[in-house]
Amino acid sequence: MRLFSKRKDPQKPEVQTCATADRGIIPPLHNSDHPAEYRLYRELREKVPVIDAAIMKLIRLLGEFKIVCENEQSQNAMDDFVSRVPVGGVSTGLYTFICSYFDQLLTCGKAVGEIAVYEDGGVAALYNAPADAIVLREGENPVDIKMVHSGISEKEIERPELICVTLLNPLPGTMKGTSILSGLPFVSELLMKIFHCVGQNFERAGNVRFAVTYNPPAGAGAVNARQRVKEIAEQWSSAMRDKSRVCDFVSVGDVNIRAIGADSQILDCDIPIRHVLEQIVAKLSIPPFLLGLSWSSTERMSSQQADILTSELEYYRLLLTPVIEKIARVYLSAERLDPRVTVKWSNISLQDETELAAARLDNARAEQLERSMEVNG
Repeated sequence: MRLFSKRKDPQKPEVQTCATADRGIIPPLHNSDHPAEYRLYRELREKVPVIDAAIMKLIRLLGEFKIVCENEQSQNAMDDFVSRVPVGGVSTGLYTFICSYFDQLLTCGKAVGEIAVYEDGGVAALYNAPADAIVLREGENPVDIKMVHSGISEKEIERPELICVTLLNPLPGTMKGTSILSGLPFVSELLMKIFHCVGQNFERAGNVRFAVTYNPPAGAGAVNARQRVKEIAEQWSSAMRDKSRVCDFVSVGDVNIRAIGADSQILDCDIPIRHVLEQIVAKLSIPPFLLGLSWSSTERMSSQQADILTSELEYYRLLLTPVIEKIARVYLSAERLDPRVTVKWSNISLQDETELAAARLDNARAEQLERSMEVNG
């Protein structure tokens, strides 16, 4: 049973089909969700700690927000809702929901959230759904989007007004977001290969193995040589097995002992690892010093990197603000309160507070100087 039937608004003109939307050009891959791709990005975060650390830093640096309502009654109800709304059955608070939503958006390029309601229409909880739980499809025209359940049947969502979907950097003409980790699987694979080879080299070089060579003297028979080799092997094994104390190995004759691999040169991996990490850091837009990478940088360079990060966070805030406003409007409408809201974000860091205060001081001094010049003039 369809709870909400589609009705044409007589005052709203019908959208015509876009002439530039040739549906035969767009391959089906771009308009569908692939759980394998999402699992790949999750595995990248597990296998490459610097990627997971960068995403967690972006989530923490996103900052807090406050929903401002038009009247006091709506404001009191909204403040209580923001701090007490259940999220996923185990958490509370709208900020917790947005953090998980943002995490999914960065990792998968798509975030899905649901507003669970009671039978009377009141908001019961918020739920972070898997990214592949809902698939976006074109409706009667390219600007009409339908939400359908993922699966074979692809049944259309009955109440799409309770679903929040955000795409990160979607390609034109598609309904599939682009993960912030796109392009990193190849680079991360190189990094993991280097680490794997380094581990193998240290396992071989760290756990030293020896080659014991016995050169029998001229004229010694084969039987005596074999017996001598057997005795040397037993004594050497006995000396190496004794872990309680350091044992010496004493032998008579031409016996040569050397460490296996001691004369081989281990490849320098610092430069290749740094090149790979630079590609990862450039893709994630995180300054290296925030990830514990002690690369040489000047104070001015660090300040510029912080400014770039600020612009990235401002862009992410623009993506999340409509989601917050939608949840707030649904709650206020269910409570029969004024649904007009505004989302105000906090400043990204204390450094921004200091710079804003210094800018206000400079403006005040300039204004005072201009007034004194007008008076004297």
